[in-house]
Parts: sequence; structure tokens; C-alpha cells
Amino acid sequence: MRAITQNEFGGPGVLTLTDVPKPTPLPTEVLVKVHAAGVNPVDWKTRAGGGMAGLQTFPLVLGWDVSGVVEEVGFGVTTLEPGDEVFGMPWFPRAAGAYAEYVTAPSRHFAKKPEGLSHVEAAALPLAALTAWQVLVDTADVRPGQKVLVTAAAGGVGHFAVQIAKALGAHVIGTAREPKHAFLAGLGADEVVDYTKGDYEGTDVDVLVDLVGGASPDPVRPGGLFVGVPSGVDRPVRDDIRTSPILVEPDRAGLEGIAALVERGELRVHVDATFPLADAGQAHALGEQGRTQGKIVLEV
Repeated sequence: MRAITQNEFGGPGVLTLTDVPKPTPLPTEVLVKVHAAGVNPVDWKTRAGGGMAGLQTFPLVLGWDVSGVVEEVGFGVTTLEPGDEVFGMPWFPRAAGAYAEYVTAPSRHFAKKPEGLSHVEAAALPLAALTAWQVLVDTADVRPGQKVLVTAAAGGVGHFAVQIAKALGAHVIGTAREPKHAFLAGLGADEVVDYTKGDYEGTDVDVLVDLVGGASPDPVRPGGLFVGVPSGVDRPVRDDIRTSPILVEPDRAGLEGIAALVERGELRVHVDATFPLADAGQAHALGEQGRTQGKIVLEV
């Protein structure tokens, strides 16, 4: 099968289209024919020697976001069968090998693809939407009427966090450059702040989701929650607020919750750009510019 491999850490040029053996599912695993693979910041950070590089071995096949069709199931699998359209984020933070024509992983690392979404749209969901879901639903337990502030709100995780917080009944504030304000308003953001012109000036936020790093905790009310993504909270913060780092995990229940929001029309996927598998290096180069609105996806 075809896959994008790398044999050293470095720039986008280390990514090469090669032929590798097709995997075989073990008991409890499924073989998925990949139709599309999402591209995330952790991908290009790992490629360059950061991110999850310390957990990987060469030759490395990057990628964790998968949308495709189950081709074969291993012994013991009862939740999926051949022909099922699925999406998921298998194995993270260990290598999943999503930049390839096939992947194998435990069946419960996947869920049924939301009806009405293309594979390209579904591949944009797992890592970013699960991160937002696990922050807002599992960690913060956001309730109706609370205020949620999301930095980098127009990005991959951010544009999902805005919508998930809104679906939970929160008052949502997002930060972004002015050209992206209309995009965020269209996703349901109640307020949008141009971070180039200053920080959010309120002091009554229940949850602050920092997707950039370095955000001030000042807007968080006493007893509120400051969540650092992806690098965690790496500096002293106020004594009167709670803090939490988070690293996304494979999560079938979360995927099913996300799919339900999509099918109810409460969560939209924005794909900023698509590339063929062979052009994974170009996809990384675009992502590293840091101006993507929504997600980048490889079509396999």
C-alpha cells in the first residue's frame, strides 16, 4: 500500500510517498481503508522532532485523524463490520499511521461516520473535535449560562470549541484576527476579540481554553477553570482559580457525542484546504504558517 513515510526528523521535505506492507488486524482490531486523513499541528511538530517525536520510531508514518471504510474485522469485534463508514483518532499519542491507504486499530477507537458528512469533512473532526469535547464536556463540565473564552478560536480545535460550548448553552467569546470575526460569528460566537488589539477585558469567565499558550488568566472569575492546550499550564497562575493541562485520548463515546452534534446541525466542519496524499509536505508547509481557518485534510 502507499504511505507517507519519514526516516528522520526535519522539514516537510522528509515526507516521502513509499510502498509499505498492508497491515493485518489483530483480535479486537479493524482494518480501515482510509479515504481521508486530517492534518494537525501535532503532525508537523512531530515530523520536525517536537510534539510526540519521543514516542515514535523510524520509519514513521504520521497522522492520527482517519475517515474511511472498515474492510476487515479481527476476532472479537462486535461493534463494527465490513462496509461500515467510520472516523476516529486511533492510538494517539503512539503512531497510528493515518497518512496511508490502510490503518489497523482497536475497533473502539472508531465510531460510525456522521451521516451527511463526506470523508474529507469527517477526517477533519477526530483529534481537534475530541480535544474540544474532552476540555469542555469531560474536564470543564460546561453548563448553560456559563461564559467560555477560547483563544485561537478560528483554528482547528478552536472552531470546534466555539460550537461545542455553544451547544452546551454557554456564552462564548473567541479571539481571532479581525478578518475571521464574521466566520466565528457564523459559528455562534457571542463575542469576538481581536487579540492584536488587546486582551479580553472581562473578569467573569467561567472557563478559559488557551489554544495558543501564554494567555492571561485574568479574565477567569474566582473558582473558574483555566485549561492549557496543548502545552499545559507552564507558569504560575492565580491562587483562586483551577488549572488543568489536557492531552486528547482515543474516545469512542466522545466521537459518538460529536457525531450526534453534527447530525443535529449543531457542529459544522470547516476544511480550509485539501491535498492529495502525495502532497503531504505541502499540507504541512501550509499548516506551519499558522493562519489556517479550520482544518487541512489529505485525500487518500
